[in-house]
Amino acid sequence: MSESSLYLLAELTGKALSETNHILATAESCTGGGIMQAMTEVPGSSGWCEGGFITYSNAAKKQLLAVPETTLQQYGAVSEQTVLAMAEGVLSSCGATVSVAVSGIAGPDGGTDDKPVGTVWVAWAGAGSPARAEKFLFEGDRSSVRRQTVFAALHGIIALCQQ
Repeated sequence: MSESSLYLLAELTGKALSETNHILATAESCTGGGIMQAMTEVPGSSGWCEGGFITYSNAAKKQLLAVPETTLQQYGAVSEQTVLAMAEGVLSSCGATVSVAVSGIAGPDGGTDDKPVGTVWVAWAGAGSPARAEKFLFEGDRSSVRRQTVFAALHGIIALCQQ
């Protein structure tokens, strides 16, 4: 997964958004803004990118995206329930029509038996369909886990636009 392949995927994602008249917003935790960074490398991205939230802490997830405290307490930040709430929360915070949200454990520490390093949840919302989430277990170091998360997020945006 090279820089050039990431750029090409971001171009394809932008094309899918543009062709379907969608505007993207992101809610990023473990990627720290990497999804929106990849998207805004592409010229013309102002036509399909609204903005993004980097909500690394639980407090930011609650304050900026309206993730319920009970969700974070019951399921944790790295969970299906949390990324679904993040994806919906970012949509209600801006003028975007589709969103992607990510939360995971990039490492090298922080993993548990239930949620080892490399566990990432990604959720997509909008485009007139119910929000959906998918769990990934990526391998590699911190940088690799984050990069694989960005790739997965972009592939999911394309799929959402094709529905």
